[in-house]
Amino acid sequence: MKAPLPDNEIERLAALYSLDILDSPPEKDFDDIVALAAGVCETPMSAVSLVDADREWAKARTGVEVAETSRDVSFCAHAILGRDLMLVPDAREDDRFADNPTVTAEGGIRFYAGAPLLTTDGFALGTLCVMDTEPRRLDMEQQQALRALARQVTAQLELRRYAFALANTTARLQELERRKDDLAGLVGGELRSSLRLMSAYLERLGDTGYHDAEMGDLVARATAAHCRSFRELIDHLTTMADAGLGGESLHMRQCDLTRVTQRAVEAVRPIAASKHIWILNQAGGPSLPIIADPVRLEQVLTHLLFAAVKYTPEGGRVRVGTEMESGPTVRLDDMDLPDGMRPDLFPHLYYGAIANPADVPGPDRGLAVAKRILDAHHATVALSDRPGDGTSLHVVFPYASMDPAELIRDLAIA
Repeated sequence: MKAPLPDNEIERLAALYSLDILDSPPEKDFDDIVALAAGVCETPMSAVSLVDADREWAKARTGVEVAETSRDVSFCAHAILGRDLMLVPDAREDDRFADNPTVTAEGGIRFYAGAPLLTTDGFALGTLCVMDTEPRRLDMEQQQALRALARQVTAQLELRRYAFALANTTARLQELERRKDDLAGLVGGELRSSLRLMSAYLERLGDTGYHDAEMGDLVARATAAHCRSFRELIDHLTTMADAGLGGESLHMRQCDLTRVTQRAVEAVRPIAASKHIWILNQAGGPSLPIIADPVRLEQVLTHLLFAAVKYTPEGGRVRVGTEMESGPTVRLDDMDLPDGMRPDLFPHLYYGAIANPADVPGPDRGLAVAKRILDAHHATVALSDRPGDGTSLHVVFPYASMDPAELIRDLAIA
């Protein structure tokens, strides 16, 4: 049974295309997620699948041979019609898929579970899905972990778009500063005298009601000589108006760092539970007001926590807290295990986010993107690693008293 189109199909495709992710090379960030999803759900197959206009394309996959299939036979095309996990315990017993060639073929799909990749605007781009050649079910813990991993995929996609938009914003603001300097010279030069002459002529015409031929000729010649300058002035003003931050910029406002951190912890907790990793949440103290984009900041903190869980051995411990240091602070500790095993987080944070924070392809590109978003928030990142204590990451934010407009303008300097 071919899946019907979502009611918002045109807008959904526009959101997908805006990410510029289709047909991009494999990336470790997404490969790690599908591997973790397959491990958690105990299935031989998993994929990050994006539903295009007429095809389903896998950004990452494990146990799946082909990267692209027709949308007509896509399980994920059905899954994006809902807002929650779609479970198909036995595809041969489901009217939608019983005669699907991917099911009827030898070794075909019998079990499918797909969590929609929902953007913050509510568009389902595709799914994080797991599959098996045998009928089966997922327990509640596995379902929660799959949903949480799907949110990680969406956060990664959106954060990259915003990091790219921030780079463009910086360029636009620098262009705006240059235009302002040019505009000051233009208005302060000969245009000012031409405008004074026009004003005097119009004032005399209004007082007397008579046309002054000599003055009119003078005004005509002065205006003609500076028509090009007037056009340049209009162009400058138009460019300055267009040099705003745009719809893809960060939406800065006052928010509570403690609450944002708590939400990030709860978003990652199901993934940690699937690896038997204990998250000690100490982010329940007093309110810590900061100026931030709460949605993007929560995605960044969630990604940092996900990295801690991903690189911590099974049975490990991760501690998260908020406090006041030199400013409102999030502290993330990936703690050593009693038997001497050490988390592998430090080199990934250091090389992915500290030493190489540029948004370039690499094994930990998501961390580089997270660092760029933190830089836009004027946050200071400190990283340490000590035997016996583990890896400790401190992210310190400016006080909320900073003017949001000043914070945004400073992006041009950062």
